[in-house]
Amino acid sequence: MENILPLLGGYLFIFFARVVDMSLDVVRILMLTRDRRFLAAIIGFVEVVIFLVAISQVLAGGLNDPFKVVAYAGGFATGNYVGSLIDARLALGYISLQVFCDKCSHDQICATFRGEGFGVTSVTGCGRDGERNILFVTIKRKDLAKALKTLDQIYPNAFYSIFDARHIHGGVFPGKKKGI
Repeated sequence: MENILPLLGGYLFIFFARVVDMSLDVVRILMLTRDRRFLAAIIGFVEVVIFLVAISQVLAGGLNDPFKVVAYAGGFATGNYVGSLIDARLALGYISLQVFCDKCSHDQICATFRGEGFGVTSVTGCGRDGERNILFVTIKRKDLAKALKTLDQIYPNAFYSIFDARHIHGGVFPGKKKGI
């Protein structure tokens, strides 16, 4: 039993070091895509230090211990998952929601979104089945669930697409006062 504890601790160290390392990797990439380069650089520095310590533990004594490899790979996979949860929780940045609707639904969707503080721009286009309205709604990522729930309530069969908005300037957002 005394010999197992240091081994188990080593496996757990490798596993959790990789979880932290990969979670930081996901957050670093998120920061890069949001133009937060300096923060991404700092996160990258910490990430590489943790990576080097973890990989040195795996490679110590060769690759003869398959449990170290499993701990390393498991930490990698779990870290990606945890990183995606962190990304969803932070919900940094903006997205562009494009809603394609018929003329009958157009006014109700616009009024409802605007009533909730979202800015809506409407253009007319021509689709396979004729004239359609395209609503452009740029929102904070953290407000996406609210916007989609609202859309589902008033137009359940809506066709929409969502794009990452790398940079925005101006606009109307819930909680933001006009002119600011």
